[in-house]
Amino acid sequence: MKKIALLFAGQGAQVVGMGKDLAGEFPAAADLFRRADEILGRKLSDIAWNGPIEELTKTSNCQPALFVHGLACFSILRELAGDFPVGGAAGLSLGEMTAHAAAGTFDFESGLKLVQKRGEFMDEACAATIGGMAAMIGGLENDVRQLAADEDVDVANINAPGQNVISGELAKVEAAVGVAKEYGIRRATMLNVAGAYHSRLMESAYEKLGEALANVPIHTSRFPVISTVAGQEVKTPAEIHQTLQDQVTSTVRWVDCMERLVDLGCDLFIELGPGGVLAGLLKRTRKDVDVMSVSDVESVRNGAARLK
Repeated sequence: MKKIALLFAGQGAQVVGMGKDLAGEFPAAADLFRRADEILGRKLSDIAWNGPIEELTKTSNCQPALFVHGLACFSILRELAGDFPVGGAAGLSLGEMTAHAAAGTFDFESGLKLVQKRGEFMDEACAATIGGMAAMIGGLENDVRQLAADEDVDVANINAPGQNVISGELAKVEAAVGVAKEYGIRRATMLNVAGAYHSRLMESAYEKLGEALANVPIHTSRFPVISTVAGQEVKTPAEIHQTLQDQVTSTVRWVDCMERLVDLGCDLFIELGPGGVLAGLLKRTRKDVDVMSVSDVESVRNGAARLK
Protein backbone atom coordinates (compact mmCIF):
# COMPACT_ATOMS: atom_id res chain seq x y z
CA MET A 1 0.00 0.00 0.00
CA LYS A 2 1.38 3.39 -0.98
CA LYS A 3 1.72 6.03 1.73
CA ILE A 4 0.08 9.15 0.34
CA ALA A 5 1.11 12.79 0.70
CA LEU A 6 -1.24 15.60 -0.32
CA LEU A 7 0.14 18.83 -1.79
CA PHE A 8 -2.10 21.90 -2.09
CA ALA A 9 -1.50 24.64 -4.65
CA GLY A 10 -0.61 28.22 -3.79
CA GLN A 11 -1.36 31.65 -5.25
CA GLY A 12 -0.31 31.86 -8.88
CA ALA A 13 -1.82 28.48 -9.81
CA GLN A 14 -5.30 29.92 -10.48
CA VAL A 15 -6.88 29.52 -13.93
CA VAL A 16 -10.28 30.67 -15.17
CA GLY A 17 -12.66 27.71 -15.19
CA MET A 18 -11.08 25.95 -12.20
CA GLY A 19 -13.61 23.63 -10.57
CA LYS A 20 -16.36 24.26 -13.13
CA ASP A 21 -16.28 20.77 -14.67
CA LEU A 22 -15.96 19.20 -11.20
CA ALA A 23 -19.07 21.04 -10.00
CA GLY A 24 -20.93 19.99 -13.15
CA GLU A 25 -20.09 16.33 -12.60
CA PHE A 26 -19.97 15.90 -8.81
CA PRO A 27 -22.61 17.26 -6.37
CA ALA A 28 -19.99 17.37 -3.57
CA ALA A 29 -17.91 19.88 -5.55
CA ALA A 30 -20.95 21.93 -6.56
CA ASP A 31 -21.98 22.04 -2.89
CA LEU A 32 -18.57 23.34 -1.74
CA PHE A 33 -18.64 26.19 -4.26
CA ARG A 34 -22.29 26.97 -3.39
CA ARG A 35 -21.45 27.06 0.34
CA ALA A 36 -18.44 29.28 -0.36
CA ASP A 37 -20.66 31.80 -2.19
CA GLU A 38 -23.05 31.80 0.79
CA ILE A 39 -20.32 32.12 3.44
CA LEU A 40 -18.56 34.97 1.61
CA GLY A 41 -21.77 36.64 0.51
CA ARG A 42 -20.60 36.98 -3.10
CA LYS A 43 -20.28 34.88 -6.27
CA LEU A 44 -16.78 33.49 -5.85
CA SER A 45 -17.81 30.56 -8.07
CA ASP A 46 -18.64 32.95 -10.93
CA ILE A 47 -15.18 34.58 -10.71
CA ALA A 48 -13.44 31.18 -10.53
CA TRP A 49 -15.40 29.70 -13.43
CA ASN A 50 -15.87 32.68 -15.75
CA GLY A 51 -13.16 35.17 -14.82
CA PRO A 52 -11.92 37.48 -16.14
CA ILE A 53 -8.41 36.41 -15.13
CA GLU A 54 -7.57 39.93 -13.85
CA GLU A 55 -10.42 39.60 -11.35
CA LEU A 56 -9.53 36.03 -10.36
CA THR A 57 -5.86 36.96 -9.88
CA LYS A 58 -6.66 39.50 -7.16
CA THR A 59 -5.34 38.03 -3.90
CA SER A 60 -8.72 38.35 -2.19
CA ASN A 61 -10.29 36.22 -4.96
CA CYS A 62 -7.64 33.72 -5.94
CA GLN A 63 -6.80 32.62 -2.38
CA PRO A 64 -10.38 31.56 -1.47
CA ALA A 65 -10.93 30.13 -4.98
CA LEU A 66 -7.83 27.92 -4.70
CA PHE A 67 -8.87 26.88 -1.17
CA VAL A 68 -12.32 25.73 -2.34
CA HIS A 69 -10.94 24.08 -5.48
CA GLY A 70 -8.29 22.12 -3.56
CA LEU A 71 -10.83 20.82 -1.06
CA ALA A 72 -13.25 19.94 -3.87
CA CYS A 73 -10.54 17.84 -5.56
CA PHE A 74 -9.78 16.12 -2.25
CA SER A 75 -13.43 15.37 -1.41
CA ILE A 76 -14.05 13.84 -4.84
CA LEU A 77 -10.93 11.69 -4.60
CA ARG A 78 -12.27 10.45 -1.25
CA GLU A 79 -15.70 9.83 -2.79
CA LEU A 80 -14.29 7.81 -5.72
CA ALA A 81 -11.39 6.02 -4.04
CA GLY A 82 -12.72 5.53 -0.51
CA ASP A 83 -11.14 6.53 2.78
CA PHE A 84 -7.51 6.05 1.74
CA PRO A 85 -4.94 6.75 4.48
CA VAL A 86 -2.98 10.00 4.23
CA GLY A 87 0.60 10.01 5.51
CA GLY A 88 0.96 13.78 5.51
CA ALA A 89 0.12 17.02 3.74
CA ALA A 90 1.69 20.34 2.84
CA GLY A 91 0.60 23.43 0.98
CA LEU A 92 2.53 26.17 -0.77
CA SER A 93 1.84 29.41 1.12
CA LEU A 94 -1.96 29.76 0.93
CA GLY A 95 -2.11 25.98 0.28
CA GLU A 96 -1.07 25.35 3.88
CA MET A 97 -4.48 26.70 4.94
CA THR A 98 -6.13 24.23 2.53
CA ALA A 99 -3.99 21.38 3.92
CA HIS A 100 -5.14 22.19 7.45
CA ALA A 101 -8.79 22.28 6.36
CA ALA A 102 -8.38 18.91 4.62
CA ALA A 103 -6.87 17.52 7.84
CA GLY A 104 -9.77 18.84 9.90
CA THR A 105 -7.63 21.34 11.85
CA PHE A 106 -10.48 23.79 11.32
CA ASP A 107 -13.79 23.44 9.50
CA PHE A 108 -14.53 24.60 5.96
CA GLU A 109 -16.35 27.77 6.98
CA SER A 110 -13.70 28.91 9.49
CA GLY A 111 -10.93 28.14 7.03
CA LEU A 112 -12.61 29.96 4.14
CA LYS A 113 -13.28 33.08 6.21
CA LEU A 114 -9.68 33.02 7.41
CA VAL A 115 -8.35 32.67 3.86
CA GLN A 116 -10.58 35.53 2.69
CA LYS A 117 -9.21 37.74 5.47
CA ARG A 118 -5.64 36.64 4.77
CA GLY A 119 -6.05 37.66 1.13
CA GLU A 120 -7.53 41.03 2.10
CA PHE A 121 -4.79 41.70 4.68
CA MET A 122 -2.09 40.87 2.13
CA ASP A 123 -3.77 43.10 -0.48
CA GLU A 124 -3.77 45.96 2.07
CA ALA A 125 -0.09 45.38 2.86
CA CYS A 126 0.73 45.42 -0.88
CA ALA A 127 -1.17 48.68 -1.35
CA ALA A 128 0.63 50.34 1.58
CA THR A 129 4.15 49.37 0.47
CA ILE A 130 6.17 49.41 -2.75
CA GLY A 131 7.38 45.86 -2.96
CA GLY A 132 8.47 43.29 -5.50
CA MET A 133 9.68 39.71 -5.87
CA ALA A 134 12.21 38.02 -8.13
CA ALA A 135 12.96 34.44 -9.08
CA MET A 136 16.55 33.27 -8.71
CA ILE A 137 17.21 30.37 -11.07
CA GLY A 138 20.40 28.37 -10.66
CA GLY A 139 22.77 29.09 -7.80
CA LEU A 140 22.89 27.57 -4.34
CA GLU A 141 20.53 28.40 -1.51
CA ASN A 142 23.40 29.90 0.53
CA ASP A 143 24.35 32.15 -2.40
CA VAL A 144 20.77 33.44 -2.60
CA ARG A 145 20.73 34.00 1.18
CA GLN A 146 23.99 35.96 0.94
CA LEU A 147 22.65 38.09 -1.91
CA ALA A 148 19.46 38.79 0.06
CA ALA A 149 21.45 39.77 3.15
CA ASP A 150 23.77 42.05 1.16
CA GLU A 151 20.89 43.80 -0.66
CA ASP A 152 18.64 43.99 2.43
CA VAL A 153 15.79 41.87 1.05
CA ASP A 154 14.19 38.62 2.29
CA VAL A 155 14.25 35.05 0.97
CA ALA A 156 10.58 34.35 0.24
CA ASN A 157 10.69 30.81 -1.16
CA ILE A 158 13.09 27.89 -1.29
CA ASN A 159 11.05 25.94 -3.83
CA ALA A 160 13.49 23.42 -5.27
CA PRO A 161 17.25 23.10 -5.74
CA GLY A 162 18.26 26.05 -7.94
CA GLN A 163 14.83 27.66 -7.71
CA ASN A 164 14.46 30.35 -5.06
CA VAL A 165 12.57 33.64 -4.71
CA ILE A 166 13.52 36.91 -3.02
CA SER A 167 11.10 39.57 -1.80
CA GLY A 168 11.22 43.10 -0.40
CA GLU A 169 11.29 46.79 -1.31
CA LEU A 170 11.00 47.07 -5.09
CA ALA A 171 14.18 49.14 -5.61
CA LYS A 172 16.22 46.72 -3.48
CA VAL A 173 14.85 43.64 -5.28
CA GLU A 174 15.66 45.25 -8.64
CA ALA A 175 19.19 46.00 -7.39
CA ALA A 176 19.56 42.35 -6.31
CA VAL A 177 18.48 41.18 -9.77
CA GLY A 178 21.15 43.46 -11.24
CA VAL A 179 23.99 41.85 -9.29
CA ALA A 180 22.68 38.26 -9.05
CA LYS A 181 25.19 36.86 -11.56
CA GLU A 182 28.04 37.93 -9.27
CA TYR A 183 26.64 35.46 -6.72
CA GLY A 184 26.66 32.55 -9.17
CA ILE A 185 22.95 32.81 -9.90
CA ARG A 186 22.32 31.89 -13.53
CA ARG A 187 19.18 33.92 -14.14
CA ALA A 188 17.27 36.46 -12.06
CA THR A 189 13.88 37.74 -13.21
CA MET A 190 11.31 40.04 -11.64
CA LEU A 191 7.94 38.38 -10.96
CA ASN A 192 4.60 39.87 -11.96
CA VAL A 193 3.15 40.17 -8.44
CA ALA A 194 1.22 42.83 -6.53
CA GLY A 195 3.78 43.17 -3.75
CA ALA A 196 6.42 41.63 -1.53
CA TYR A 197 4.85 38.43 -0.20
CA HIS A 198 6.71 36.45 2.50
CA SER A 199 8.80 39.43 3.51
CA ARG A 200 8.94 42.01 6.30
CA LEU A 201 6.72 44.26 4.13
CA MET A 202 3.80 41.97 5.09
CA GLU A 203 4.12 42.97 8.76
CA SER A 204 0.64 44.61 8.85
CA ALA A 205 -0.92 41.41 7.44
CA TYR A 206 1.00 39.41 10.05
CA GLU A 207 -0.49 41.49 12.88
CA LYS A 208 -4.07 41.35 11.56
CA LEU A 209 -3.94 37.64 10.73
CA GLY A 210 -2.75 36.91 14.28
CA GLU A 211 -5.89 38.58 15.62
CA ALA A 212 -8.13 36.67 13.18
CA LEU A 213 -6.48 33.34 14.05
CA ALA A 214 -7.12 33.91 17.76
CA ASN A 215 -10.85 33.48 17.10
CA VAL A 216 -10.59 30.22 15.13
CA PRO A 217 -11.13 26.93 17.02
CA ILE A 218 -8.24 24.55 16.27
CA HIS A 219 -8.76 20.76 16.39
CA THR A 220 -6.32 17.86 16.32
CA SER A 221 -5.35 17.17 12.71
CA ARG A 222 -6.37 13.80 11.25
CA PHE A 223 -2.98 13.50 9.54
CA PRO A 224 0.32 15.38 9.84
CA VAL A 225 0.42 18.84 8.25
CA ILE A 226 3.92 20.09 7.51
CA SER A 227 4.49 23.78 8.24
CA THR A 228 6.40 25.70 5.57
CA VAL A 229 7.85 27.87 8.35
CA ALA A 230 9.14 24.97 10.47
CA GLY A 231 9.75 22.41 7.72
CA GLN A 232 8.10 19.77 9.91
CA GLU A 233 4.66 18.82 11.25
CA VAL A 234 2.87 21.10 13.70
CA LYS A 235 0.55 19.52 16.27
CA THR A 236 -0.61 21.78 19.08
CA PRO A 237 -3.15 24.59 18.55
CA ALA A 238 -0.51 27.10 19.72
CA GLU A 239 2.03 25.82 17.16
CA ILE A 240 -0.55 25.88 14.37
CA HIS A 241 -1.67 29.42 15.22
CA GLN A 242 1.91 30.67 15.38
CA THR A 243 3.13 29.03 12.16
CA LEU A 244 0.11 30.16 10.12
CA GLN A 245 0.70 33.71 11.34
CA ASP A 246 4.49 33.57 10.88
CA GLN A 247 4.06 32.20 7.37
CA VAL A 248 2.93 35.59 6.00
CA THR A 249 6.35 37.18 6.64
CA SER A 250 8.56 34.05 6.68
CA THR A 251 10.43 31.99 4.09
CA VAL A 252 8.41 29.19 2.49
CA ARG A 253 10.75 26.22 3.07
CA TRP A 254 9.19 23.99 0.43
CA VAL A 255 12.24 21.77 -0.09
CA ASP A 256 12.33 20.97 3.64
CA CYS A 257 8.61 20.12 3.55
CA MET A 258 9.09 17.67 0.67
CA GLU A 259 12.06 16.04 2.39
CA ARG A 260 10.06 15.72 5.60
CA LEU A 261 7.16 13.99 3.83
CA VAL A 262 9.61 11.55 2.23
CA ASP A 263 11.13 10.95 5.69
CA LEU A 264 7.63 10.14 6.99
CA GLY A 265 7.53 7.35 4.43
CA CYS A 266 5.29 9.01 1.83
CA ASP A 267 5.89 7.50 -1.60
CA LEU A 268 2.92 8.72 -3.64
CA PHE A 269 2.38 12.49 -3.81
CA ILE A 270 -0.89 13.95 -5.05
CA GLU A 271 -0.98 17.62 -6.06
CA LEU A 272 -4.45 19.13 -5.63
CA GLY A 273 -4.91 22.30 -7.66
CA PRO A 274 -4.42 23.67 -11.18
CA GLY A 275 -1.17 23.87 -13.08
CA GLY A 276 1.07 21.03 -11.96
CA VAL A 277 3.65 23.45 -10.51
CA LEU A 278 4.15 21.49 -7.27
CA ALA A 279 4.68 18.22 -9.12
CA GLY A 280 7.41 19.94 -11.14
CA LEU A 281 9.12 21.33 -8.04
CA LEU A 282 9.00 17.92 -6.35
CA LYS A 283 10.60 16.26 -9.39
CA ARG A 284 13.45 18.78 -9.16
CA THR A 285 13.90 17.98 -5.46
CA ARG A 286 13.38 14.19 -5.55
CA LYS A 287 13.49 12.78 -9.09
CA ASP A 288 12.53 9.28 -7.92
CA VAL A 289 9.26 10.22 -6.16
CA ASP A 290 5.94 9.18 -7.68
CA VAL A 291 3.70 12.24 -8.11
CA MET A 292 0.43 13.01 -9.89
CA SER A 293 -1.66 16.18 -10.26
CA VAL A 294 -5.42 16.37 -9.81
CA SER A 295 -7.44 19.41 -10.90
CA ASP A 296 -10.33 18.41 -13.17
CA VAL A 297 -12.76 15.57 -13.91
CA GLU A 298 -10.34 13.56 -16.03
CA SER A 299 -7.39 13.80 -13.62
CA VAL A 300 -9.53 13.13 -10.55
CA ARG A 301 -10.93 9.96 -12.16
CA ASN A 302 -7.42 8.82 -13.15
CA GLY A 303 -6.14 9.58 -9.66
CA ALA A 304 -8.96 7.65 -7.99
CA ALA A 305 -8.35 4.67 -10.27
CA ARG A 306 -4.69 4.62 -9.19
CA LEU A 307 -5.62 4.86 -5.51
CA LYS A 308 -8.00 1.94 -5.79
